[in-house]
Amino acid sequence: MVERAKRSQGTSKRSRGARSPRSLAGRVFAVQVAVVVLLVLGAILALVLESRSASEKEARNRSVAVAQAFAHSPGLADTLNSSDPSKTLQPLTEAAREEAGVDFIVIMDTQGIRYTHPMPDRIGKRFVGTIEPSLAGRVYTESVHGPLGHEMQAVVPVKTPDGTVVGLVSAGMKVKNVTAAGNEQLPIILGTGAAALALATTGSALTARRLKRQTHGLGPEEMTRMYEHHDAVLHAVREGVVIVGQDRRLVLANDEAKELLGLPADAEGRHAADLAGLSPDTRELLLSGRPAADEVHRAGGRLLVVNQRPTDRHGGAMGTVATIRDSTELTAVSGKAEAAGKRLALLYEAGTDIGSTLDVEHTAEELARVAVPGLADFVTVDLADPVLQGDEPSSGRMELRRVAVSGICDDHPFYPRGQLITFVPSTPQAQGFDSGLSQVVPDLSAADGWQAQDPQWARRIVDHGVHSLITTPLSARGIILGVANFWRTQKPEPFDEEDLSLAEELVARAAVSIDNARRYTREHAMAVTLQRSLLPRALPQQSALDVAHRYLPAQSGVSGDWFDVIPLPGSRVALVVGDVVGHGLHAAATMGRLRTAVHNFSALDIPPDELLGHLDELVDRIDREESDDGSGTGVSGATCLYAIYDPVTRLCTVSRAGHPAPALVRPDGSVDFPDLPVGPPLGTGGAPFETTELQLDEGTQIVLYTNGLIEDRARDFDASMERLRDALTDHRREPEENCRAMIDVLLPAQPQDDVALLIARTRAIDPENIAERDIPFDPEAVAELRTWATAVLEKWDLDDLVFTTELILSELATNAIRYGTAPARVRLLRDNALICEVTDGSSTAPHLRYAATTDEGGRGLFLVSQLATHWGTRYNPRGKTIWAEQALTTPVGLPHGTAQ
Repeated sequence: MVERAKRSQGTSKRSRGARSPRSLAGRVFAVQVAVVVLLVLGAILALVLESRSASEKEARNRSVAVAQAFAHSPGLADTLNSSDPSKTLQPLTEAAREEAGVDFIVIMDTQGIRYTHPMPDRIGKRFVGTIEPSLAGRVYTESVHGPLGHEMQAVVPVKTPDGTVVGLVSAGMKVKNVTAAGNEQLPIILGTGAAALALATTGSALTARRLKRQTHGLGPEEMTRMYEHHDAVLHAVREGVVIVGQDRRLVLANDEAKELLGLPADAEGRHAADLAGLSPDTRELLLSGRPAADEVHRAGGRLLVVNQRPTDRHGGAMGTVATIRDSTELTAVSGKAEAAGKRLALLYEAGTDIGSTLDVEHTAEELARVAVPGLADFVTVDLADPVLQGDEPSSGRMELRRVAVSGICDDHPFYPRGQLITFVPSTPQAQGFDSGLSQVVPDLSAADGWQAQDPQWARRIVDHGVHSLITTPLSARGIILGVANFWRTQKPEPFDEEDLSLAEELVARAAVSIDNARRYTREHAMAVTLQRSLLPRALPQQSALDVAHRYLPAQSGVSGDWFDVIPLPGSRVALVVGDVVGHGLHAAATMGRLRTAVHNFSALDIPPDELLGHLDELVDRIDREESDDGSGTGVSGATCLYAIYDPVTRLCTVSRAGHPAPALVRPDGSVDFPDLPVGPPLGTGGAPFETTELQLDEGTQIVLYTNGLIEDRARDFDASMERLRDALTDHRREPEENCRAMIDVLLPAQPQDDVALLIARTRAIDPENIAERDIPFDPEAVAELRTWATAVLEKWDLDDLVFTTELILSELATNAIRYGTAPARVRLLRDNALICEVTDGSSTAPHLRYAATTDEGGRGLFLVSQLATHWGTRYNPRGKTIWAEQALTTPVGLPHGTAQ
């Protein structure tokens, strides 16, 4: 009975042990199938949802693109204004609709009446959709149910150059046409999901069967013991694994251990002392069972690193496990690691050294210097000529200019820097430039295509020891700018794939920097060209001042500095210097607007403080307008100095708006800075501007400048003003010489800010060329004035102008007597022109008009305008002055100023 019970108990244990793997495999199989089903269903659902969402997005994007392309077509606005737009536009829109793959392109007027439609009977009818946002200048998209069905459509305004909306373009497509393309993929998705499910189910079934077969019906205890051994081995293993039991017999040796130690195939189960082929050190270690860490043992021609530890983690005497790895490969691995470290260091150096400036040639030179000698022994960089000018390379002949050459020695056999090279199609340079792919030439002596460029030069290069080449195109934003060539001489082996990868990485970084420098060069050139076109190209003729000037753009980009010399009536001259804060095209364009405004305001012949007041209002209005339209490109700040010099009185009237005060170089050589009231910068508004009158001796030099001349972070303002004084303290210098001296003393080679400099030396009109007298308020006094004027002109040898001057003076004096108030005065000036001025105490200005045949008066000013070259009116605190100029056959004024 007892024996039967024991056998029954043992059978029960074996039965439970045998069933355990089967039940485990079944559970694993069920879980795997469930997970696969969920993943496949989830993927199908996600793809379906994504397809539906992408359909509407694709329809919207394609509609907007087509509508915008058609709305911006040249000549569309003019066609909309023609007598029959539909006749011209209907065939064009239908052709474009077929090409673009949309369902309709509709062009309509601002009332929504169609000019075109895929259904011709819909032409002339109102558009189905919302057009108000597009009439306001915006692009509008919506989903509608139109004549063609459920459509996604976009409406884009057609604008004239001044921004007026003259029509609308709508393009769209039916959502179902896009959705259908996505639905066609559903059978593929479902089929792929079913195949994946079947494959996973089959794999899970095979895995479960294999698991049952491999366990051989072992019970839990046997499986646990086996798993403990495997866990110990997997925890300790590195490469070769040797397990020695407590009795010092070999329990396990994997294939790697047998190969490294030279063990026979039947080594497992044998005592460690009986294993042939083991070195004495290795045998002693396995027999001792002591722990070992990274002990180096020799085995044949190999160096083995051995680690050993007990298999019992609690320190028992179950046995030991030893892991063995071959250290003979560590040298090679170490060498590769060292090479990888050098490559990383080279890339880091490239990241910091390449692109330090926005100069194309300098950036190419940085690439050449960085790659030598870490990657190559010589490096040459060739760029397309337009790149050096800031433009993109043009298609045509394969011509590149060599911009950089660097190597391990200065004596090299390559084309010199600066040479324009026309590469033949068989060369790696031409092939790389055309294809955008790197070219590797392992043996230059056998490269016929490369040698075809220039056999003589090729022979010189090979004789110099150059044997291998990598040519990598410099590509940025899809544009190939040139090629970089890496040449090898020192190492006997040719360039390999790792060298190519490193070269491409270096060139990719350099290409981005070169392209940035190219675009900066283009934008800087455009801004400089714009600004120089807005500055005076030549100073006007005038006799009151000898003028010299300079304009220097900043290294980092142009800004809004400007100057001007504006002749005024009465031989007076206005001097202007201004500065718009900021850099770039916007600052230059703003400067042009302000300079034009100054010219217009100066034509009114108003005092400097009033002119700055008008300019302040203009800047404030510009800021408000540009703030309202949301562009955020208002005038961030502007300063200006406006001065009027009168060579008759030698008075200089000055007013400034936040601008540095001028310097005065007296005839005796002394330099002073007059204390002028400082007005607020333009655009701030509120505070009035003040005017100061300066009495200047003839020969005084007025020095006007912008803050870029004196501001320097390395020195304070007072030190800069002292340096300015020192540069001007030499009364013997001409204005042109003073300009040169100030630039040399005060500015670095590459200034950080724009500089405008204007130096004007005063002249005075000879009193012999001035005649003036009072006008009695009696009409009969006009005859006496004519007699007086005749005598003055005969004295000045201007007999040919006597008749016209008498008529002009008679009309101006008669107007003053009849309509003006006392006192009245007449003045004649002989300068570059003969100027006749009549001043009275009234502020009422006469107006030019055409008199009818029955009018008794009104012809006076018309007669003056016909006889004089120029005429006008200017106001003063005590009244007005009407003036008229007549050209002289031989001007007697002083020579006008020159400028360089």
